[in-house]
Amino acid sequence: MAKLVLHEELFSYDKELRKKYPVLCGVDEAGRGPLAGDVYAAAVVLSDDVLIEGLNDSKKISEKNRELLFDIIREKADAYCIATASVEEIDRLNILQATMLAMKRAVEGLGLNPDYALVDGNKLPSLECPAQYVIKGDATSASIAAASVLAKVARDRYMKEIAEKYPEYMFEKHKGYGTKLHTEMLLKYGASDVHRKSFLRKILNEKN
Repeated sequence: MAKLVLHEELFSYDKELRKKYPVLCGVDEAGRGPLAGDVYAAAVVLSDDVLIEGLNDSKKISEKNRELLFDIIREKADAYCIATASVEEIDRLNILQATMLAMKRAVEGLGLNPDYALVDGNKLPSLECPAQYVIKGDATSASIAAASVLAKVARDRYMKEIAEKYPEYMFEKHKGYGTKLHTEMLLKYGASDVHRKSFLRKILNEKN
């Protein structure tokens, strides 16, 4: 395994904000783009003295290191929560609103009231605490990066569980994303209960 590097700038960003907002919460999501499965979100509160080697934007971390960091983050966090919005909610509300709902649930599930929330992206969920969005937040803030790892690992594990129930779609390989393999399986077998029907109209219309 490659040596884990400490990205000090991520922790410095949060440390500066904690001077004004001692209980700082990072929020991120995983799974907005896939054609199948729930969308996941995580919220994480880290204390000022916590440094985690290897923590970075989850997309820049290998799967093996993400799994390792998943346990370290949960052990070192003052509070964390992983939440979801279901396929049914995605189809009923749309993916943006479902993602905002999952983020809201994650923050509300922390068991404490943050002084401030940093949310990855360019939109804010409806929260009880003051918040700001941070574009490319998972490469800016340690708290958001930690949330990105928890959300990503939890969702990947969930997709592997779904793969056992629906082996014909090979979810363990593509995690529900619209890859060539996934599209081929959709055209062959049609949509399952865990597919987002609102995402499939174009593909299934082409089939018909």
